[in-house]
Amino acid sequence: MDVLKTIVNYVLNLGGPVFVPLIMFIIATIAGLKLKKSVLAALTLGVAFSGMTLVVNYMMDSISPAAKAMSKIFHLSLNAIDAGWTGVAAITWSYKSAFLFFPLLLAINFIMLTFKWTKTLNVDMWNVWNKIFTYVVVLYFTHNVFYGFIVAGIQIVLELKAGDMWQRHIEDLTGMPGVTVPHFVTLFAVILQPLNKLLDFIPAMNRPFDSAALQKKIGVFGDNTVMGAIIGVLLGFGAGYSVSKSLNLAIQAATAMTLFPMISKLFMQALSPIADAMSDFMKKHFNGREVFIGLDWPILAGRNELWVTVVILVPVMLVFAMLLPGNTVLPFAGIINLSFVVAALLLTGANLLRMLVLGIITTPIFLYGATYFAPIITNLAKSTGTVKVQAGQQLSWSTFEGPDFRLFFAKAFTGEWWAIGISILWLLGFIWLYIDQNKIKLPSQRYVLAGSAQSSSTTAAPSETTTTSAGSLDDLDDMDFSNTSKSSASNNATKVSLNDLDGLNFSNTSKHNNSR
Repeated sequence: MDVLKTIVNYVLNLGGPVFVPLIMFIIATIAGLKLKKSVLAALTLGVAFSGMTLVVNYMMDSISPAAKAMSKIFHLSLNAIDAGWTGVAAITWSYKSAFLFFPLLLAINFIMLTFKWTKTLNVDMWNVWNKIFTYVVVLYFTHNVFYGFIVAGIQIVLELKAGDMWQRHIEDLTGMPGVTVPHFVTLFAVILQPLNKLLDFIPAMNRPFDSAALQKKIGVFGDNTVMGAIIGVLLGFGAGYSVSKSLNLAIQAATAMTLFPMISKLFMQALSPIADAMSDFMKKHFNGREVFIGLDWPILAGRNELWVTVVILVPVMLVFAMLLPGNTVLPFAGIINLSFVVAALLLTGANLLRMLVLGIITTPIFLYGATYFAPIITNLAKSTGTVKVQAGQQLSWSTFEGPDFRLFFAKAFTGEWWAIGISILWLLGFIWLYIDQNKIKLPSQRYVLAGSAQSSSTTAAPSETTTTSAGSLDDLDDMDFSNTSKSSASNNATKVSLNDLDGLNFSNTSKHNNSR
């Protein structure tokens, strides 16, 4: 066990920009790509990872202070502060059994590939933390280790099937063949699917409304750079910034919106020759069988619809945080709602109008999910010792990932009949989604105006970000969730504001450059 733990820690310490290109170099070499091309493709992929990480962090660092300023204008002061996905990931990686989920993912993926139950080979190893956190949630409710592993295993299977389902859409949206995104965030499409189907009955929702279509309709104002500047300056004014500071935010947002598609082209440049070599290899040795390479969601980050949506939803989330009865979470670190927008992008085929409507409708789900799971996250932080939480504070994640799946399945394994019923309905919803997405038109063909041969949807190359904080796997022993309850944690917590983030001590958290 100690040897396995050491190996896993070493791999995690390499970081996404090193480990994933290394794996892709090995795959390319086995597939018969020439050494020179394999090296160049791997290095280009590493550059793309690092470049996209820089731009995404730049975007978030620009937007987050504006969100904090808005919260002050709204006079928000709530019980739980928002550590974002990076904070929760750091805590989760520090869980004592975390290293066991690395081989679990590989084993399930290998079995499913062997029996042709999936076409996806998932090399996105850092998002194992998602499975670990699901295990911790189930353990919290059931006090049963076996149930935790079962639900985490179910999640892995569903992610791989989602990778199969989304591949053709991802290729259409990005122009990148042979890659997919077997990420947990895409499973929120199960909840979005019926809502998106209802939008089919609204004529305006069935028109082209991606970035390219928008630019055709409104000219220069639909240009990526101009859109970024407009959104940035409006966000600055909404945050109460001065004209000078608002204009600076406009330039920062415009810079990010301009660089996203530019850097995303590096992913296409790196992965296209590897995908071609893999295709030739499979045709030669496995009777033409398809295998898709599963990567992290940011290969989609070149689609500006994604960033326009999440930035516009920032003030929406703050308004909901203020108005929703019972909400205890103060959005900050997780206010860029990546837990929603990736599934929305894929499900709607990058229809910006649909994405915004779905985002407004479902934002309360994330805030209430964050409120409900705040005691669990707080107790996990205290138990692991990874993050020092001040007395009277709670820790949460305002855009809590997969609140539906984790709540329903954790409660189902406690024997609660309502949860068992809803979990079955959720799985049926996934089957419906899977069937529908395998037969629905591709994004570039979906929204066609009368008399038009094609929609205005265009392909943009993807991009990738890899930043995760992860704690050492060596620090933890006894987990004790028994004394934590939602109600007591919520009632005993004192009011805090965003300034109380300064009271959190992350000094015990060791950093890993992992991918979300």
